[in-house]
Parts: sequence; C-alpha cells; structure tokens
Amino acid sequence: MKTWTIYLSGEIHTSWRDEIEEGCKAAGLPVTFTRPVTHHEASDDCGGAILGAEDSKFWHDHKGAQMNAIRTRTLLAEADIVIVRFGEKYKQWNAAFDAGQASAMGKPLIIMHEPDHAHALKEVDAAALAVAETVEQIVATLRYVITGELTGYNA
Repeated sequence: MKTWTIYLSGEIHTSWRDEIEEGCKAAGLPVTFTRPVTHHEASDDCGGAILGAEDSKFWHDHKGAQMNAIRTRTLLAEADIVIVRFGEKYKQWNAAFDAGQASAMGKPLIIMHEPDHAHALKEVDAAALAVAETVEQIVATLRYVITGELTGYNA
C-alpha cells in the first residue's frame, strides 16, 4: 500500500498537527507528515543567524522568508496532500501563501478553520478540495481518501 506524504501548514499556536498525526496513527493510515519550522523565533531569525545579521528589519525578515521558502517549496512539491489550518488569533499570511502555492502545484488541498472564518477565507476555500472544521473531519477525510472506506465515520 502506498505511503502518503501529508504536509501540515498553518497556525503554530495549537496542537492540531499532533492531533491529526495521532488520529491517523490510531486509524492505521499509511501516512508520513511534514511541516514547516514551527519554532517561531527559529523561523523568523534563521536568515540572519546563518547568513549574517541585517540592520534593516525588512532585510532580516526577507532573508528568513527566503530560507524558509527552500524548505516549504520542497516539502509542498513532495506532498501528496496539503492541509492548511487557519487559527483563531493571528493573521496567517504564510498559510494563505502555502495554500496558493499548493493549489498552483496541483496539490490536493484541505483547508481547516472555524465556521466564523468562512467569509474571510472564501477564495482560499474555493481552491480546496475539502474544507473541514475539526481534526476528526480531517482524519475521516484522510481515511476515506486513502482507503476508499467510509467505515468508522462519526458525524
């Protein structure tokens, strides 16, 4: 059976990634997961720390963004499915960018967010093949897509 590679993009302030991984493991799904760097300071400061400090915040951020893009673009390209989570508190422009890149690459895209974000994310949702509100819906979607079986689904 094929092992599916799933890229988990989006907000970094909750445990949603771990919950999806645990749910897929419990379901016995043949999956591996990849993700962006979720340590906020490391992600922000990688360019300056490795390639040299910048006096300008713009160039500091630019270096970090370019370094992170190496990882993100590579992992998105290798993914079979991309899941992007939009959280409650923060404006996740990088998540929207990842969703756009994944869509442009022709990657199957699953978006996850709370119902009250539906209007703000309508264009992002339109690019997705599935839009979920819960980890349980994500795991059930993956179970169905990977095995072709609907068993074990609880609405």
